[in-house]
Amino acid sequence: MADLSAFPIATRWPARYPDQIQLYSATTPNGVKISIALEELGLPYEPHLVNISKNESWTPEFLSLNPNGKIPAIIDPNGPDGKPIGLFESGAILLYLAEKTGLLIPADAALRYETIQWVFFQMSSVGPMFGQVGFFHKFAGREIADKRPLERYRDESRRLIGVLDGRLKGRKWIMGNDYTIADISLLGWVRNLIGFYEARELVGFDDFANVGAWLERGLARPAVQKGLTIPAKG
Repeated sequence: MADLSAFPIATRWPARYPDQIQLYSATTPNGVKISIALEELGLPYEPHLVNISKNESWTPEFLSLNPNGKIPAIIDPNGPDGKPIGLFESGAILLYLAEKTGLLIPADAALRYETIQWVFFQMSSVGPMFGQVGFFHKFAGREIADKRPLERYRDESRRLIGVLDGRLKGRKWIMGNDYTIADISLLGWVRNLIGFYEARELVGFDDFANVGAWLERGLARPAVQKGLTIPAKG
C-alpha cells in the first residue's frame, strides 16, 4: 500500500484508496478537466471535494501541495520511477496524465507540441478571459456602473471564440480526428461561458457554428458527462 504520509494534504482529505491517484478538486472548469481526463483514460482515482466556497483551498494542508491556492491538485502514488508525485495546475496535470498513459496526445513530436499549444491557449487566454466575463456579467462585478471592463472582456472572449472557431473549421476535434487533452482543456470553459455564466447572448456564441458543434460532440461523450459531476458536492 502506498505511503502518502509525506503529503500533509492527505491528513485533511484522508485516502481510502492510497494506491489510486488522489484528486483534490471541485466541479469548476479547471477542476472538471482532470475528472474528465481520468474518466477518459480509465485510471483508478479517488476524488476529494475541496470546498472553495468555504475557502478550503487556502488551508495549510491544501497549500502544502498547491501554493497557488487553486484547484485542482493531484497525488499520483505511482509517479515517475514508481515514486509518489504531487502536481498542481490543470494544464500540467493534463499533460502528465497523457504522457503517463500515452493517450490523449499524439505520439508524433510536432503534433504533440501543437496539442500542447492549444492547452496553453486555454490556460493563458480562454480561462482568464471567460472567468472575467463571469465576474462582470453574473457575479459581483455586474453591480459596477462602469461597463467598460465587461465590454473589454466580452470583446476579447468573442475574439477567442473566433480563434477556436477558425481552428475547428473542417475538424471534428482541435487536432482533427483525434480527441486530445486540448479538447478536454477547453470544453468545461466553453460550457461554463454559455451555461453557468449565462453569457451566450452577450458574446454572440451562436455566430460560431464550429464551436457549437464541437461542444455538442464533446458533451455527448460519456466520460465528459460523468467527469462534469466529480467530485460530487458534499
